[in-house]
Amino acid sequence: MGAFTILDAAETGKKLLFPELVAALRTGFAEGCELPERHHHTMGRPNQADATLLLMPAWTKPTGGQQFLGVKIVTVVPGNAARGLPGLVSTYMLYDGLTGEQLALMDGNTITGRRTVATSALAAKYLSREDSKNLLVVGAGRVGSLIAEAYRAVRPIESVEVWDVNPDASKRLVEGLTSIGIKASVALDLRQSIEEADIVSTATLATEPFIKGEWLAPGTHVDLIGGFTPKMREADDATVAKSIIYVDTSEALHEAGDLVQPIKAGVISKDSVKATLADLCRADRFARTSANEITCFKAVGSGLADLVAAKVVYGQL
Repeated sequence: MGAFTILDAAETGKKLLFPELVAALRTGFAEGCELPERHHHTMGRPNQADATLLLMPAWTKPTGGQQFLGVKIVTVVPGNAARGLPGLVSTYMLYDGLTGEQLALMDGNTITGRRTVATSALAAKYLSREDSKNLLVVGAGRVGSLIAEAYRAVRPIESVEVWDVNPDASKRLVEGLTSIGIKASVALDLRQSIEEADIVSTATLATEPFIKGEWLAPGTHVDLIGGFTPKMREADDATVAKSIIYVDTSEALHEAGDLVQPIKAGVISKDSVKATLADLCRADRFARTSANEITCFKAVGSGLADLVAAKVVYGQL
């Protein structure tokens, strides 16, 4: 096998501009790919919490055009906190799907972060009001820091408010957004900011809901990025009860607490989910039926989106 390209986080990010990534994801979700269940392995550690190895493969359908195979390799090591090291490290390996040759090794955290917010922006292209100008970002971490840029690729966002449980984190993100020419400010009152937002996008690790359905104005689009286990929750029962619900994949029905818990409580049913992102992309038309409708998009992440992002990077090498 010949040499393959290695890209660090900065190099990977430079090749994942949001307009191109959103467009590629639309095609990718419409076409689909082969997506086995992820492999989950526990690695015992003496005198500390177990580590975890995740292997997430995906490959082009045999009937598709150029064949690709991708594997995201993730290590989760809780003990790294005491070492002053990141607890999660992610790498993405892209192969030629026909020959099995290695093509490129990319930064997996960058792939994950940028495809995550681009997926939400793609959904918002079909679900949020086309005149949406005011964006509220809840959660000022790595993923939250990318939300505004992604949304500006699909909507005429004029102002961004940021709210985080850590006010210093909110301030840092606002300063970062301002430095790249985005009008941003710290949200001082979460309820008021939700009431005034056209789009509310959340990227937190919350286990107790902080979005209240009673605060949502008619016409709001709610984008729930953060919760990816049945115990995690960003929005209350009233939010999902009054929303038209869409998901990235059907996995969200048994992985996302924002759906699992209200379904278990009988507030909504699995049939309350109107469509998946693949359905939206195949139809490729504006899905909102009225200006007053409240829409809610719940994503838990997909290996398909990882593969699409890696192909976008590789296409520029």
